[in-house]
Amino acid sequence: MTKNEQSTGQELEVKFYLTNRETMEKKLSVVGELVSPRVHEVNLRLDTPGKDLAARGSILRLRQDTRARITYKGSGRMQDGVTLRQELEVTVSDFDMTHKLFETLGYQVQLMYEKQRTTYQVGSVEAVMDELPLGDFIELEGPDGESIQDAAGRLGLYWERRIMESYTVLFEKVRQRLGFKFRDLSFENFKDIMVVPQAMGVSAGDRE
Repeated sequence: MTKNEQSTGQELEVKFYLTNRETMEKKLSVVGELVSPRVHEVNLRLDTPGKDLAARGSILRLRQDTRARITYKGSGRMQDGVTLRQELEVTVSDFDMTHKLFETLGYQVQLMYEKQRTTYQVGSVEAVMDELPLGDFIELEGPDGESIQDAAGRLGLYWERRIMESYTVLFEKVRQRLGFKFRDLSFENFKDIMVVPQAMGVSAGDRE
């Protein structure tokens, strides 16, 4: 969560699909500053059996990386060319116990997804490098659309190829197009699978 999200409870972000993560990391080391080294994330998307949260465009997530966090996200809308949505987040002391608490309250895990994340700061914008089973992405979060677009330009990203959808939506597109039966977006499930950007309905955002 960026400083802006902490103070306003709002999230402004876009993401881009990358063809060359190493080149982007070099650019980030020049125009940005490393904030948090590469860390493994496990995320649980929770909902009621009737998927009431999904029906209204909301998300409830339990995440484990260097700490455990509960995040609620409201439905998103476009503002200044980026996605704006309410985001509320709290740190908890025990990932497994929190998971059990939600299960006791009637929530179920609808999806597990994992990634490797490295966090940088580019001016007022947080830039995170995400390595997913689907491929490599960079996500930009900032105080306003202008700052985010400026950071994208400094990193040589094609603004018109920005992605407004979540990783879980991209995964669902892949599942439907390629006929996958498994539920989770895990490295184990994709160990022998390479996903091309066309399967997600996206184009490369970096300049090859």
